[in-house]
Amino acid sequence: MALSIITNTFAGNPLNRDSERRGDEAFLAEKLADPDSLAVALWNGKPLVEDILDAEGKPKGVQIAYLRADMAQDLAGGNEKLLYMGLWKDIAVFAVDIEGAADPAEGPLQGLGRFEELRGAAATMPPADAGILATAKSMFEWRRRHRWCSACGQKTEVADGGWKRVCAACGAEHFPRTDPVAIMLAVHDDKCLLGRQAAWPPGMFSALAGFIEPGETIEEACARELFEEAGLKATAVRYHSSQPWPWPSSLMIGMIADVDSNEAAPDQTELEEVRWFTKEEAIRLMKGEFEGGLFAPPALAIAHQLIKAWAKG
Repeated sequence: MALSIITNTFAGNPLNRDSERRGDEAFLAEKLADPDSLAVALWNGKPLVEDILDAEGKPKGVQIAYLRADMAQDLAGGNEKLLYMGLWKDIAVFAVDIEGAADPAEGPLQGLGRFEELRGAAATMPPADAGILATAKSMFEWRRRHRWCSACGQKTEVADGGWKRVCAACGAEHFPRTDPVAIMLAVHDDKCLLGRQAAWPPGMFSALAGFIEPGETIEEACARELFEEAGLKATAVRYHSSQPWPWPSSLMIGMIADVDSNEAAPDQTELEEVRWFTKEEAIRLMKGEFEGGLFAPPALAIAHQLIKAWAKG
């Protein structure tokens, strides 16, 4: 059931996460051997996908190319590379993390699909598939970055179907972490402020954003980032929506913020340029029809949805 009328790309994972049975090794073994159980595959962070065909047999998008769970288990070679994702109705769904230089789609998975970058594939993928893959990608990135115990430095081992790591040396348990990010559209006098970083593609302008720091509320982070990056003071903040962002594992918390001035200046550290846009200009920016080749982030990004909600609201 949808909890919000706004569902951003990578939100809406439809699986029952079945967290109470993640630690039941007998249950997991039974499901891995079940011929009805499924698995998604990621190779170096890229998901295995296949074309969605229209009535004429022409590709109109992509979707997850599911494997049998027992095949994923063979590819994993052990629990370290496996993740129990949960249930689709009564069907268990796993994920397998494949690493290495050789493309498995040209080897053991030949003819079963192809591996594509999730950022691009998500644009033409069913929302539920994008949500499932974002979960798997974030979890594998967390595991890859937390192989060693932060308490004693020894190697950790996977547990609870992949949702926990345990240090055999000191007994410390490590759980996945999500990094909260405040992303905000500043507005004043019927204009919105967008900025750009030097590392971005030429011409792209987006909403301002920054990680929420310890001991800080979402609203305080919004106000701090606006002041640090553009010299603006927030007077009111209203929540819009949130978005899982699996690069590597962030939660984007989207807001629209009223500010007290249009005297904005880029900090030249995070941002090299800031610019105010009217609603009509913002709409052209989203369509890629703005003069000078300027453009907004694509629709899969929450920044695009913030701009759209304000410009068309």
